[in-house]
Amino acid sequence: MYQISLVAAYLAGMVALFAPCCISYLLPAYLGNIFKERKQVLFMTLVYSLGILVVLLPVVLGAKALASLFFNLHDQTYFIGGLVMLAVAVLAFLGIKLPMPMLTVRQKQQKNDVWSTFVLGMFAGITSACCAPVLVGVLALSSLSPTVLTSLGVGAVYVLGMVTPLYLASLFIDQCNLLERPLLKRKVTTVTLFGKTYFIFVANIIATAIFLITGTLMLYLNSIGRLGMSATEAAVAKSINNVAWSLTDTLSTIPGIDLIFTFLGAFLLYKFVQRVFKGKGN
Repeated sequence: MYQISLVAAYLAGMVALFAPCCISYLLPAYLGNIFKERKQVLFMTLVYSLGILVVLLPVVLGAKALASLFFNLHDQTYFIGGLVMLAVAVLAFLGIKLPMPMLTVRQKQQKNDVWSTFVLGMFAGITSACCAPVLVGVLALSSLSPTVLTSLGVGAVYVLGMVTPLYLASLFIDQCNLLERPLLKRKVTTVTLFGKTYFIFVANIIATAIFLITGTLMLYLNSIGRLGMSATEAAVAKSINNVAWSLTDTLSTIPGIDLIFTFLGAFLLYKFVQRVFKGKGN
């Protein structure tokens, strides 16, 4: 039985990232979030990508009911996603972090807003899955795998391909300390609400602007029907599949290419996670 190459699925995932329906929510949500958090960018990128994975992995494993639900609730998804963007804009402006459940009575000061980052990642996955290019692409690729295990592998590397540019961006940002610049830490003003004072920094304003503009645009475009499916999206879906199929034909002549790719990908992912938790411990 014909089986898609893991390398091809990975590169097809990277192509899918740049589909208009995918990147229109995924990228602004990511950019706004890293400006909101500033510290531990690698860790928050991992949390964000896990939110995407939680949504897309059941789809690639053949959860047709879930895929149909996302597809049928396309407009509602973008509406709720826009509201989530606006809500996070308020959190970003005030620097409020959603509380994490604590297992001990003693609570330490929370450094990161893990919950809102994970929720943004989930909505990025949902908005990707509810649109034709990513949904058709990932279902077509996973259907070419003869077993559940191989389908899982194809789906995992497909999603990994989608988030790899985010990982590379986070590594660059972390290495260059771009979010630790004095300008971003400059205090602009203070806001007092219900007797509590919030310090507003330049980074807060940038994050708020990204979330506010994106959320408002999504609600407006959704209300006038400009976020619906179009013929161009079918062309994008076809290009995603064509990339995977043509690469599979080419790579099938190289013995052990998927095994080499798996070991290399696992090693690089391990090094990334190792660096994430090394930085988190500092």
